[in-house]
Amino acid sequence: MGNTDSKLNFRKAVIQLTTKTQPVEATDDAFWDQFWSDTATSVQDVFALVPAAEIRAVREESPSNLATLCYKAVEKLVQGAESGCPTEKEKQIVLNCSRMLTRILPYIFEDQDWRGFFWSTVPGAGRAGMDDMEDEDEGARPLAESLLLALADLLFCPDFTVHSHKKGRPDSVEDMQSLDSCEYIWEAGVGFAQSPPLNYIHDLNRSELLRLLLTCFSEAMYLPPTAENSILNPWVTFFCSAENRHALPLFTSLLNVVCAYDPVGYGIPYNHLLFSDYREQLVEQAVQILIVTLEHEGGQPYRPPSPSSMEEQDSVGPNNLFVNYLSRIHREEDYDFVLKGLARLLTNPLTQTYLPNSTKKIQFHQELLVLFWKLCDFNKKFLFFVLKSSDVLDILVPILFYLNDARADQSRVGLMHIGVFILLLLSGERNFGVRLNKPYSLHVPMDIPVFTGTHADLLIVVFHKIITSGHQRLQPLYDCLLTIVVNVSPYLKSLSMVAANKLLHLLEAFSTNWFLFSAPQNHHLAFFLLEAFNNIIQYQFDGNCNLVYAIIRKRNVFHQLANLPSDLATIQKALQRKRKSPNAISRTSSQETVSMEGSRPAVPAEPGTLKASLVAIPGIDKLTEKSQVSEDGTMIAVPQAESPQTPEHSAAAGTSDTESISGRDNEDVFYTEAEMARRRLSSSSSSVSHWNPKPDWVLSWKSKLPLQTIMRLLQVLVPQVEKICIDKGLTDESEILKFLQHGTLVGLLPVPHPILIRKYQANAGTAMWFRTYMWGVIYLRNVDPPIWYDTDVRLFEIQRM
Repeated sequence: MGNTDSKLNFRKAVIQLTTKTQPVEATDDAFWDQFWSDTATSVQDVFALVPAAEIRAVREESPSNLATLCYKAVEKLVQGAESGCPTEKEKQIVLNCSRMLTRILPYIFEDQDWRGFFWSTVPGAGRAGMDDMEDEDEGARPLAESLLLALADLLFCPDFTVHSHKKGRPDSVEDMQSLDSCEYIWEAGVGFAQSPPLNYIHDLNRSELLRLLLTCFSEAMYLPPTAENSILNPWVTFFCSAENRHALPLFTSLLNVVCAYDPVGYGIPYNHLLFSDYREQLVEQAVQILIVTLEHEGGQPYRPPSPSSMEEQDSVGPNNLFVNYLSRIHREEDYDFVLKGLARLLTNPLTQTYLPNSTKKIQFHQELLVLFWKLCDFNKKFLFFVLKSSDVLDILVPILFYLNDARADQSRVGLMHIGVFILLLLSGERNFGVRLNKPYSLHVPMDIPVFTGTHADLLIVVFHKIITSGHQRLQPLYDCLLTIVVNVSPYLKSLSMVAANKLLHLLEAFSTNWFLFSAPQNHHLAFFLLEAFNNIIQYQFDGNCNLVYAIIRKRNVFHQLANLPSDLATIQKALQRKRKSPNAISRTSSQETVSMEGSRPAVPAEPGTLKASLVAIPGIDKLTEKSQVSEDGTMIAVPQAESPQTPEHSAAAGTSDTESISGRDNEDVFYTEAEMARRRLSSSSSSVSHWNPKPDWVLSWKSKLPLQTIMRLLQVLVPQVEKICIDKGLTDESEILKFLQHGTLVGLLPVPHPILIRKYQANAGTAMWFRTYMWGVIYLRNVDPPIWYDTDVRLFEIQRM
């Protein structure tokens, strides 16, 4: 009964607040205490009993009451942080206040006029009994700073969020001000050896406070994407600054909680159905806080100008301590702990058991991929550690699984991008290509043809599947996928027949007349594939008889490319054909074989699925910079050639023919994907209407097709293979492969070209893409309670499939 009463009283208080037209005095504790002294409102209750319309009504009609509510709730959190919440009642008040603020903050952020409220000091705060909080010398802190510091303190509050170290007397309370939080790190791992006893109440309390912290940081969702990515999030900037004395232990706690988590526990089947896993919710909140705080751009923190903040704004953004700590992790055992933890969690959804649904499957793999990305981006030594052993393959396989699984689902296009970005980043390092030669023996059930081979074969087969049977909106990723293939190609010792055929099928599809002529950048895809073939022939000829055989079998594709017509009539005819059948790629000539046992086909999103829009990614030439691999294996940057040419003649210029100078400069980065699709995709016939290829454009790049090596190979080997077939009456592949295996082209091929690697480079466009993607994931994953649902988010649009 008590529970119903307390909900009723809480609801009455909310109605009073929304119907009062007169301001309620901040000193009227009897009124304000109704919102948090009650003990039985869960966060779900608060969301149900405080409807959005009523929050907006108070905001518009009695703003001073909303301001006082926020200020009083923060005051209670500050008091709790100072006292250390020794009583159950105080703990409950802290939780109720954090639930209330979690509910209200999004409605403060969505209104531009309110956004500066938390960054102002509260007028007349002293009158309302907050004199003790104000230090005479520094004046009152802005409300946001008081809130963030109180949350940081509360996250290391003995017997509330951490295990108490006090022995004996129950009445002794640890002093919050002198407490050394580094002794209270939540989990063993980086920089901390003891694993504190698990306490699910502490986990629940941490989750509540982290939820409010995440809501504070979510102001970023209410600002539209901008071209200059210099606007820092003031909440993150302050929280991750030296002002927060708990920054180091909190960063370490979050990272360790994530990387030490084992969802399968003791391996008892169905154990996740028997008892609730409070740790999972905490891990999810922790990884979301980490990816949001690890945002590091130069520039000013955005603050609505208020008199107090005007004077104190520094000329450069302060140093983000979370980024700083992450970049300074250096012990091998710490790298090992982080990498193994992330690999364990990323692999979790792939685990197959004979008992259906018997193991717990985590849902936060997208956040984990963003965290992995940030680790590699901010800590180069970690990246080299990842590539030093074949452990990198424990990250690669789950990524390929997710890419393959999401390829038909338009609501997961962001997941496709982050997976490809990570592989692009890894492929810029020689070691990644070398590691791919390890045989692939795991059999994760994937909807791909069965093959026997290496991890390189797996990568190529999955990429082929994405290109030939993914949805149309993946076309902007084709450049990235093939760049990855080119980057690893010089190191691939022996491709399987399945993978070799897939690569040739792609070249066949990308070198038809209609595809080459139908969009200004399409010929780049053929260039990438030719470059990959050249790398393998020049640097790895000995083990690659399967690929050489496939090239010989499909030699007509290369001859057709060499004799590509460039007269206006043929161009027009090819484009006419395209208008009749605007299919992206022929899927017929690829011999589809049986898929792996136990695999599910990739399926489109269920109707009604929500998705967050993304900004478009920059072109491959903006995403990468070229490096040449010298004799000793070191890389030398290749200068970019500047070109003032018009988009129509773009391909004639630039350092190579995969360079795009098509007018897709930075201005494109901030279109939504849908607009970009309309502007860029070769498959939309509208793009043909304003693209008018001319013979001189075709000639400008046709003359640069890198066909010499392959033509020389065909010239030498085709007559020999034909002769063997005639002499021995051979129709058997294995004999021809044996001949090719023992053959050599030493001295017959042109001088090997230097290896060219396109390394990922950070830029404003990708930084903005990551910000919209990350917040879109967080918005959609927080549904219970639905923190941001139906608020006026500006960073992205929420669309229903």
